[in-house]
Amino acid sequence: EVQLVESGGGLVQAGGSLRLSCAASGFTFDDYAIGWFRQAPGKEREGVSCISRSDGRVDYADSVKGRFTVSTDNAKNTVYLQMNSLKPEDTAVYYCAAASAPICYYDMEYWGKGALVTVSS
Repeated sequence: EVQLVESGGGLVQAGGSLRLSCAASGFTFDDYAIGWFRQAPGKEREGVSCISRSDGRVDYADSVKGRFTVSTDNAKNTVYLQMNSLKPEDTAVYYCAAASAPICYYDMEYWGKGALVTVSS
């Protein structure tokens, strides 16, 4: 069974840091594009980052570039999202998603249940 489980969410003050984890199971991790998405209250879901399997490149949304960093532990089938210099506008439910495709897209095949990140001012 394909499963994605996020962890590491919580409450943090503006300027602080959090690290989210996404533990994947039930599929070949290295063959899937892995993305982080987020959905803020009243807004559409948006992409945060994506590991493209076509070339292994990690892309970031402009809004988080320079502040967020993705890393992976392939042996553990886990991807991390290190979030630094957090801003109140980063407040959202963060989702890990995967697809058997070389790149990420909006309707990914598999989704975690989400992790809430709340950034206070």
